[in-house]
Amino acid sequence: MAGEGSLPLRRLKEFQPLNRLTDDQLVLLASRAERRTHGPGQRVLERGVRDGLDFFLVSGQVELASADGRTLLIQAETEQALNPIARLQPRVYEVTAVKPCEFLVVEQDILTQMLRTAPVDQVELNADDGPGGESEEHALLMAFYAELRTNQIKLPSVPDVAWKVRRTVDREDSTAEQVAHAVSADPAMALKLVRACNSPLYRGFSDVRNVREAVVRLGMRTTRQLVTVFSMREVFNTRQVALQKEMERLWRHSREVAALAWVLADHATRLNPEEAMLAGLLHDIGVVPVLVQAEHHNRLFANPDRLHHAVQELRADVGAAVLESWSFPPAFVEAVRHAEDWAYEAREAEPTLVDVVIVAQLHAMIGSNQNANLPRFDQVPAYRRLGELELNASRSLQLLTEARARVEEVQQLLSIR
Repeated sequence: MAGEGSLPLRRLKEFQPLNRLTDDQLVLLASRAERRTHGPGQRVLERGVRDGLDFFLVSGQVELASADGRTLLIQAETEQALNPIARLQPRVYEVTAVKPCEFLVVEQDILTQMLRTAPVDQVELNADDGPGGESEEHALLMAFYAELRTNQIKLPSVPDVAWKVRRTVDREDSTAEQVAHAVSADPAMALKLVRACNSPLYRGFSDVRNVREAVVRLGMRTTRQLVTVFSMREVFNTRQVALQKEMERLWRHSREVAALAWVLADHATRLNPEEAMLAGLLHDIGVVPVLVQAEHHNRLFANPDRLHHAVQELRADVGAAVLESWSFPPAFVEAVRHAEDWAYEAREAEPTLVDVVIVAQLHAMIGSNQNANLPRFDQVPAYRRLGELELNASRSLQLLTEARARVEEVQQLLSIR
């Protein structure tokens, strides 16, 4: 069914990437968009369909069902509803209305054309760019963003062993033997898990000798997280010599943030430390496809400042797209999208993964002397939300100094090959 009236600009600007458009562009977009309503139980989107449309959830609630039977509820005006619903094409989710829903439906081609001419925030130009430098960088970035919007950027896939272990653990009737069997399908992963279980972080009174014993000691939830953590190393690999150095730097930074996230979660929250570690490891996952794709844009790739700006512009959107394609829970997607958004404040009362990742990022950047543009601790909502520690700058640094041995243990864990 079609809806009536037009959405106010203020409401349109709450959606991503509509918030990149000017007011005039939003008015034009609204005139070309369609309003659709669906009643409870009605099918909104079919899995496997490629329709070239973006569905923005204006009101109501929908259920997303993946091919493996997992479901996710999305409520309008929440973090999960900022982006188009099930935007990857062909559709990887079946979408059904749970409550009466209203959507703004936009043709992807129209949105892509508008994004190509939308302004880019905070474009920094080199002195030697000369006349036309701004328009050239603008065009490069918008072309890049358009490729993301139309799914021309190849997103990395979840390594098979991580996918199989996650599916096995998520079944209610799974046993340790079944999980161990899924892990053992990859002998290298099985070895890593046993070594992890015998590391200082998880070592018991005696060493474990096989994968089943490791699963029993760690528990299935921790096993799932660690397998995903270990499998991420191959995602940060590339055969392209020009990219390898940057990938290695990215992996080292991600590993540092992951270790700090583990320690902060363990000391300051009730969050599972392994989940925090995984969120920290994934916080820059969006940079990987950006780097790979950038090599196809010679002028962008050859200029370090332009490449850095493209990464900063695109990392959050691409990272969210990667985790959505991997069917990760919304808390991980939120952490990736806002990992470098110092002003972001989560809506939940208790600390969440995004809080831990933001604070871990701050500490990692301070530790690497990247202090120039960082805010003060008391200006960062995520820092204040870790209230159980009563953190301040000196207390925070003291905590991490005291926990340095644990950080090093986590770093060693992430270095297991």
